[in-house]
Amino acid sequence: MSRDNLPQHPQHPQLPAFPDDFVTDPHRYVPPPGDAVPGDIDDRFVFDFHAYDDLADGQRWSTWLSVEPLSRGPEPLPDWVVTSQGAIDTELGVLKTGKEADVHLVERADPRDPAAGVVMAAKRYRSPEHRSFHRAASYTEGRSMKRSRDERAVKRKSTFGRQVAAGEWAVSEWAALVRLWNLGLPVPYPVQIDGTEILMEWITVVDEDGTVQTAPRLAQTRPSPELLAAYFQQLTDALATMVQNGLVHGDLSAYNILAAGERLVIIDLPQIVDLVGNLNGMTFLQRDCANICGWFRSRGLDADEHALFAELMTHAF
Repeated sequence: MSRDNLPQHPQHPQLPAFPDDFVTDPHRYVPPPGDAVPGDIDDRFVFDFHAYDDLADGQRWSTWLSVEPLSRGPEPLPDWVVTSQGAIDTELGVLKTGKEADVHLVERADPRDPAAGVVMAAKRYRSPEHRSFHRAASYTEGRSMKRSRDERAVKRKSTFGRQVAAGEWAVSEWAALVRLWNLGLPVPYPVQIDGTEILMEWITVVDEDGTVQTAPRLAQTRPSPELLAAYFQQLTDALATMVQNGLVHGDLSAYNILAAGERLVIIDLPQIVDLVGNLNGMTFLQRDCANICGWFRSRGLDADEHALFAELMTHAF
């Protein structure tokens, strides 16, 4: 094809002329803060910018916006939950160590609004090399995984399978916390889950001198007869609501119940089982009743595990 045969393109229209005082310097004048904003700028495009300092050791940026919406706590959110994109998570130390997971204290606060910060409990499941869940197979009876490949790896107890199992226990506890919270049961509010870490409400009590401390386990308390009876009724009501929804704690005892003043809070829920779907569901419920009633009897309350189990069965069916 000759040059003369090439298609002819229209010429560009004449560019508009710029005023003589137009500045092309990239460092041109910008009005300082406080000066009036020109009226032809849409207010939606005007915002305040604040710089944040670099993170110190033991700190990270808040992961609230990094996780998927379904990995955040149920709505409505409590007013103490910090959702600021500029918030920083600061490690405060280990709260409790366990066979399967360790619980740390983490403060989440925006440096621009430190008064709105909150301290949360961060439960972190250990790596497969440093954990061994007691009687894991009996708890997972009846559970299914989304991917059959993962389920086969867990059954073979391969390295990949142990990694999957660690994540499954965290997911199981997260799902239990969300479900029980939505049922109105006394559990810590679940803030978010990120991998094998669950951030949840830190259950506290205030000492006589005004110091905020972690609520003690029920096993560490010596309640009055009146409070003891109130505690037992709270647990009976909570267990009744659980069995009505086909759930059993599976490892309930005075060591995984916190006494926050006059109310009890149930914790440690990764092993929660389906009352009907798990072949050991009834056995676990009977054991929960025996553990609870045995402790209350040791404190002087007439508690019968057989009567409690029979009462719960009336709620289950």
